[in-house]
Amino acid sequence: MLDKMTNRLDFHGNALILRGERQRILASNIANADTPGYVGRDMHFTDALREANASGSLLSKPSDAQTGGTSQHHIPLSPTLPSSSTSDKLGYTVQTQPSLDKNTVDMDRERANFTDNAVRYEATLRFLNGQAKTMLSAIQGQ
Repeated sequence: MLDKMTNRLDFHGNALILRGERQRILASNIANADTPGYVGRDMHFTDALREANASGSLLSKPSDAQTGGTSQHHIPLSPTLPSSSTSDKLGYTVQTQPSLDKNTVDMDRERANFTDNAVRYEATLRFLNGQAKTMLSAIQGQ
């Protein structure tokens, strides 16, 4: 029973983690827009989310080293998450206009992707918050 309730939270939790990782990647592209030879990176969000949900939650079981050994019920924080799980699955952005310095970052496209991802991150956060409130009201019997 509890698994059915937490599966929906896991889906949105995974989406939130992946949206945050994509935001970091897009910010890196924007920061390196003037770097000669820099090749922009991006992730295919739908495939990454499908893979994350198929393999289970992106949140790992906490170890004593991560929690300081105080309690196994602490929220897990993994230093390898999610960069190591997505860095090998990143694709390169397609260059729309050739540049003399071989930089593939198109600032207009990156800004649009960054804003779109930020809005979707906020929407996912609101879904997660709404589901938590709904479960809390059901538990309290309101």
